[in-house]
Amino acid sequence: MSDPRAVYARWAALYDRLASLPVVRSWRARAVDALDLSAGETVVEMGCGTGANVPALRRRVGPAGRVVGVDLTPEMLRRARGHADRTGNGVSYLLGDAARPPVDDVDAVLATFVAGIFSDPAAAVDAWCDCAAPGGRVALLNFQRSANPLATPVNVAFEGFVRLSAPGARLSRRSHADAFERRVATARDRLTERTVDRRYETFAGGYLGLVSGRVE
Repeated sequence: MSDPRAVYARWAALYDRLASLPVVRSWRARAVDALDLSAGETVVEMGCGTGANVPALRRRVGPAGRVVGVDLTPEMLRRARGHADRTGNGVSYLLGDAARPPVDDVDAVLATFVAGIFSDPAAAVDAWCDCAAPGGRVALLNFQRSANPLATPVNVAFEGFVRLSAPGARLSRRSHADAFERRVATARDRLTERTVDRRYETFAGGYLGLVSGRVE
C-alpha cells in the first residue's frame, strides 16, 4: 500500500490547481457557510492541503480571528504558505496528523474531502469534536456517488476517481469506492451522534454531501 503522504506530496501541484477552480471554490464556500463563523473566532481545518479554504475562512473570522490549517504533508503546507491570500496575520499551519489534532478549545472545525482517507474515521471525528469548545460547529464535506439514475456512467468512473484521490482507502479487493463511502458514512454517523443542530445537504448533482453539527 502506498504511503498517502508520498502520494499527496507527488500530486500537490495538481491538487493545488484543482482546488482553486471556481466551481470547487463554490463548493468549499458552502462548507465554510455551514460553520456559522463570527468575527474573532478560531477555526481549524483538518487536512487543509494547500489552504484553498483559508481565504474564505479568513474573511468570516476577520482580522481579530484565527485560522489554523493542519496537514500531514509538508509539500502541501509549503504550497499553502506560497499563496499570499493564504498567509499573514491570524493564519498558521501545523504539520501533524488531523486524526490527532494538536489544537484545543477552538470555535469551529472544518474537514473537506478528507473523512474517507482515515482508517478509523469515527475516531477522527471524535478528535475533532473533542477539540471544539462547547457550542462549536463541525462540518464535513465529501464526495459521494449520486443516487440520480442518470448518473450511472459517472458513478462507474467514481471508482477510478477514488483510487487517485484517496490513496490507502481500499478495504476490499472488490471496490475502492465502496470502502471510501463506508468510511465517509461512518464519519457522518459519528458526527450525528456527537452533535446537535445538525444539517445535511447534497449538491453538485448529488456528488457532494455536506453535514454539520454543533458540539454540546
